Amino acid sequence: MPVRNPHCRAGKACERIAAPRTGRYNHYNKSGEETNIVIRSPKDFFAGLLFLFFGGVAAWVARDYPMGSAVRMGPGYFPLVLGVLLALLGLAACIRGLGIKGEHIESVRFRPLLLILGSVGIFATAIEHAGIIATTILTVVGATAASPESRPREVIVLVIVLLALAVGVFTYALGLPFKLMPG
Repeated sequence: MPVRNPHCRAGKACERIAAPRTGRYNHYNKSGEETNIVIRSPKDFFAGLLFLFFGGVAAWVARDYPMGSAVRMGPGYFPLVLGVLLALLGLAACIRGLGIKGEHIESVRFRPLLLILGSVGIFATAIEHAGIIATTILTVVGATAASPESRPREVIVLVIVLLALAVGVFTYALGLPFKLMPG
């Protein structure tokens, strides 16, 4: 006889979605027998769910735009194809997460997350006033501070390379009206 959650009545939603934290999810088939789904790689499985979600949202949003054809694409063609491909990639990652043993999900570390998001926010707010040179330096230094493995020499080289790319591509090649220096 299958073991049921004592807090749920048979067939209720809490029985289907309330999962223990062990990675083993108990489900019951039509005859009431317990079947187990084992997520062997939680990192792959939940990344696949995210891909499925975003791919589904992209495809759903694209349905309101004219599709066109493969030869003459409309504005909804590319988002729909990209959304479907992303959803298929997510499905493959979910299946892989069920079949192949992999890494477990680590706890979220907020310092790197906040430093990287903060450096992007600094770039977005300071680019018009501080200029592309100062903003690129602040962004790279802020983002590299998120990793305990970054070394000062590597950060300096990265700043120089990204400064050359940012100024060369955005200011000179594309002709975007960014100031080089504040003022």
